[in-house]
Amino acid sequence: MKIDDLITHTGEWLKGAGPQSHIVMSSRIRLARNVEKIPFPARANKKDLAEIVRIAKAAFDSSEYFKNAMLLKINELDALDQQFFIERHLMSHDHAATSEGRAILISKEEILSIMINEEDHLRIQVMQSGFDLRETWKIINMIDDILSAKIPYAYDANWGYLTACPTNTGTGIRGSVMLHLPALVMTKQINKVLEAIAKLSFTSRGFYGEGTQATGNFFQISNQVSLGHSEEDILQNINGLVRQIVEQEEQARQALLVQNRSVLEDKISRSYGILKSAHIISSQETVDLLSMVRLGIDVGVIKHVSKQTVNELFIMIQPAHLQKIEGKKLDPLERDVKRASVIREKLKA
Repeated sequence: MKIDDLITHTGEWLKGAGPQSHIVMSSRIRLARNVEKIPFPARANKKDLAEIVRIAKAAFDSSEYFKNAMLLKINELDALDQQFFIERHLMSHDHAATSEGRAILISKEEILSIMINEEDHLRIQVMQSGFDLRETWKIINMIDDILSAKIPYAYDANWGYLTACPTNTGTGIRGSVMLHLPALVMTKQINKVLEAIAKLSFTSRGFYGEGTQATGNFFQISNQVSLGHSEEDILQNINGLVRQIVEQEEQARQALLVQNRSVLEDKISRSYGILKSAHIISSQETVDLLSMVRLGIDVGVIKHVSKQTVNELFIMIQPAHLQKIEGKKLDPLERDVKRASVIREKLKA
């Protein structure tokens, strides 16, 4: 598998399938793990970082599970490839910013990615389409078992898994769910929902996770602390919270259809019309319009476009993807032109 093979490949989390996929785009679980007796990446020297990469590679090579995955050194990737992986939610900005002694493993279906020497020695991530944290946990728990048999994790009987950030100590688990909540935004209920989330010790982030703002009416909800809580408790709490949010979004959508159907249908149809005919369009405008089209599919106003198509477009219209598709670097105006072209072709198909 090569990097450019991913351009026309649909990641598992974008397929628009799975439970509650009309509102929940994806479920993700991340585990933070470190190797015993080696300093955390922020304190590690070049020799330490190289040793972590060696240990991880040996573990991958010894297991049949990872045979079709790519293992890439970050400092051997150009800036465009790094941004490409960030846009696909496979690596973080921080991982790309400090590339020396860093690596990443990516599975063929993009269900799994493992960042090596980001904040922790290993950041293991599994993503699935729809609202399915149980299946996501089953997969990542199996992967963790495979690696723990090969890698001596830093673990304390009292504290659990030792991590660079104290909030991750314990289970080292971070569960998150990507929700599309346009109706709660349009009915101006979203602030109350976000305030309630914060009071329950959960956090809300934007489409690209930590440090990003909500865009396209997408909100990523995740637990803030793992210390003192079991994996089962954490996942159960997230599941309970997300079910409530999904129910509120469904009620808000129904209210819009009953009270303002004509206005809603007009906004959805205008959004689709612009996307289908525009020849120059910015990233932000595209995301906002795609959000309305996705809502239109879910409420039955748009019947001839699939949810997977719209989900893919959220990624394809990002700068690195457009330049990968074009095969060369593009300035901002050229990207706006190429973005419009990609959207027209995708919607026409």
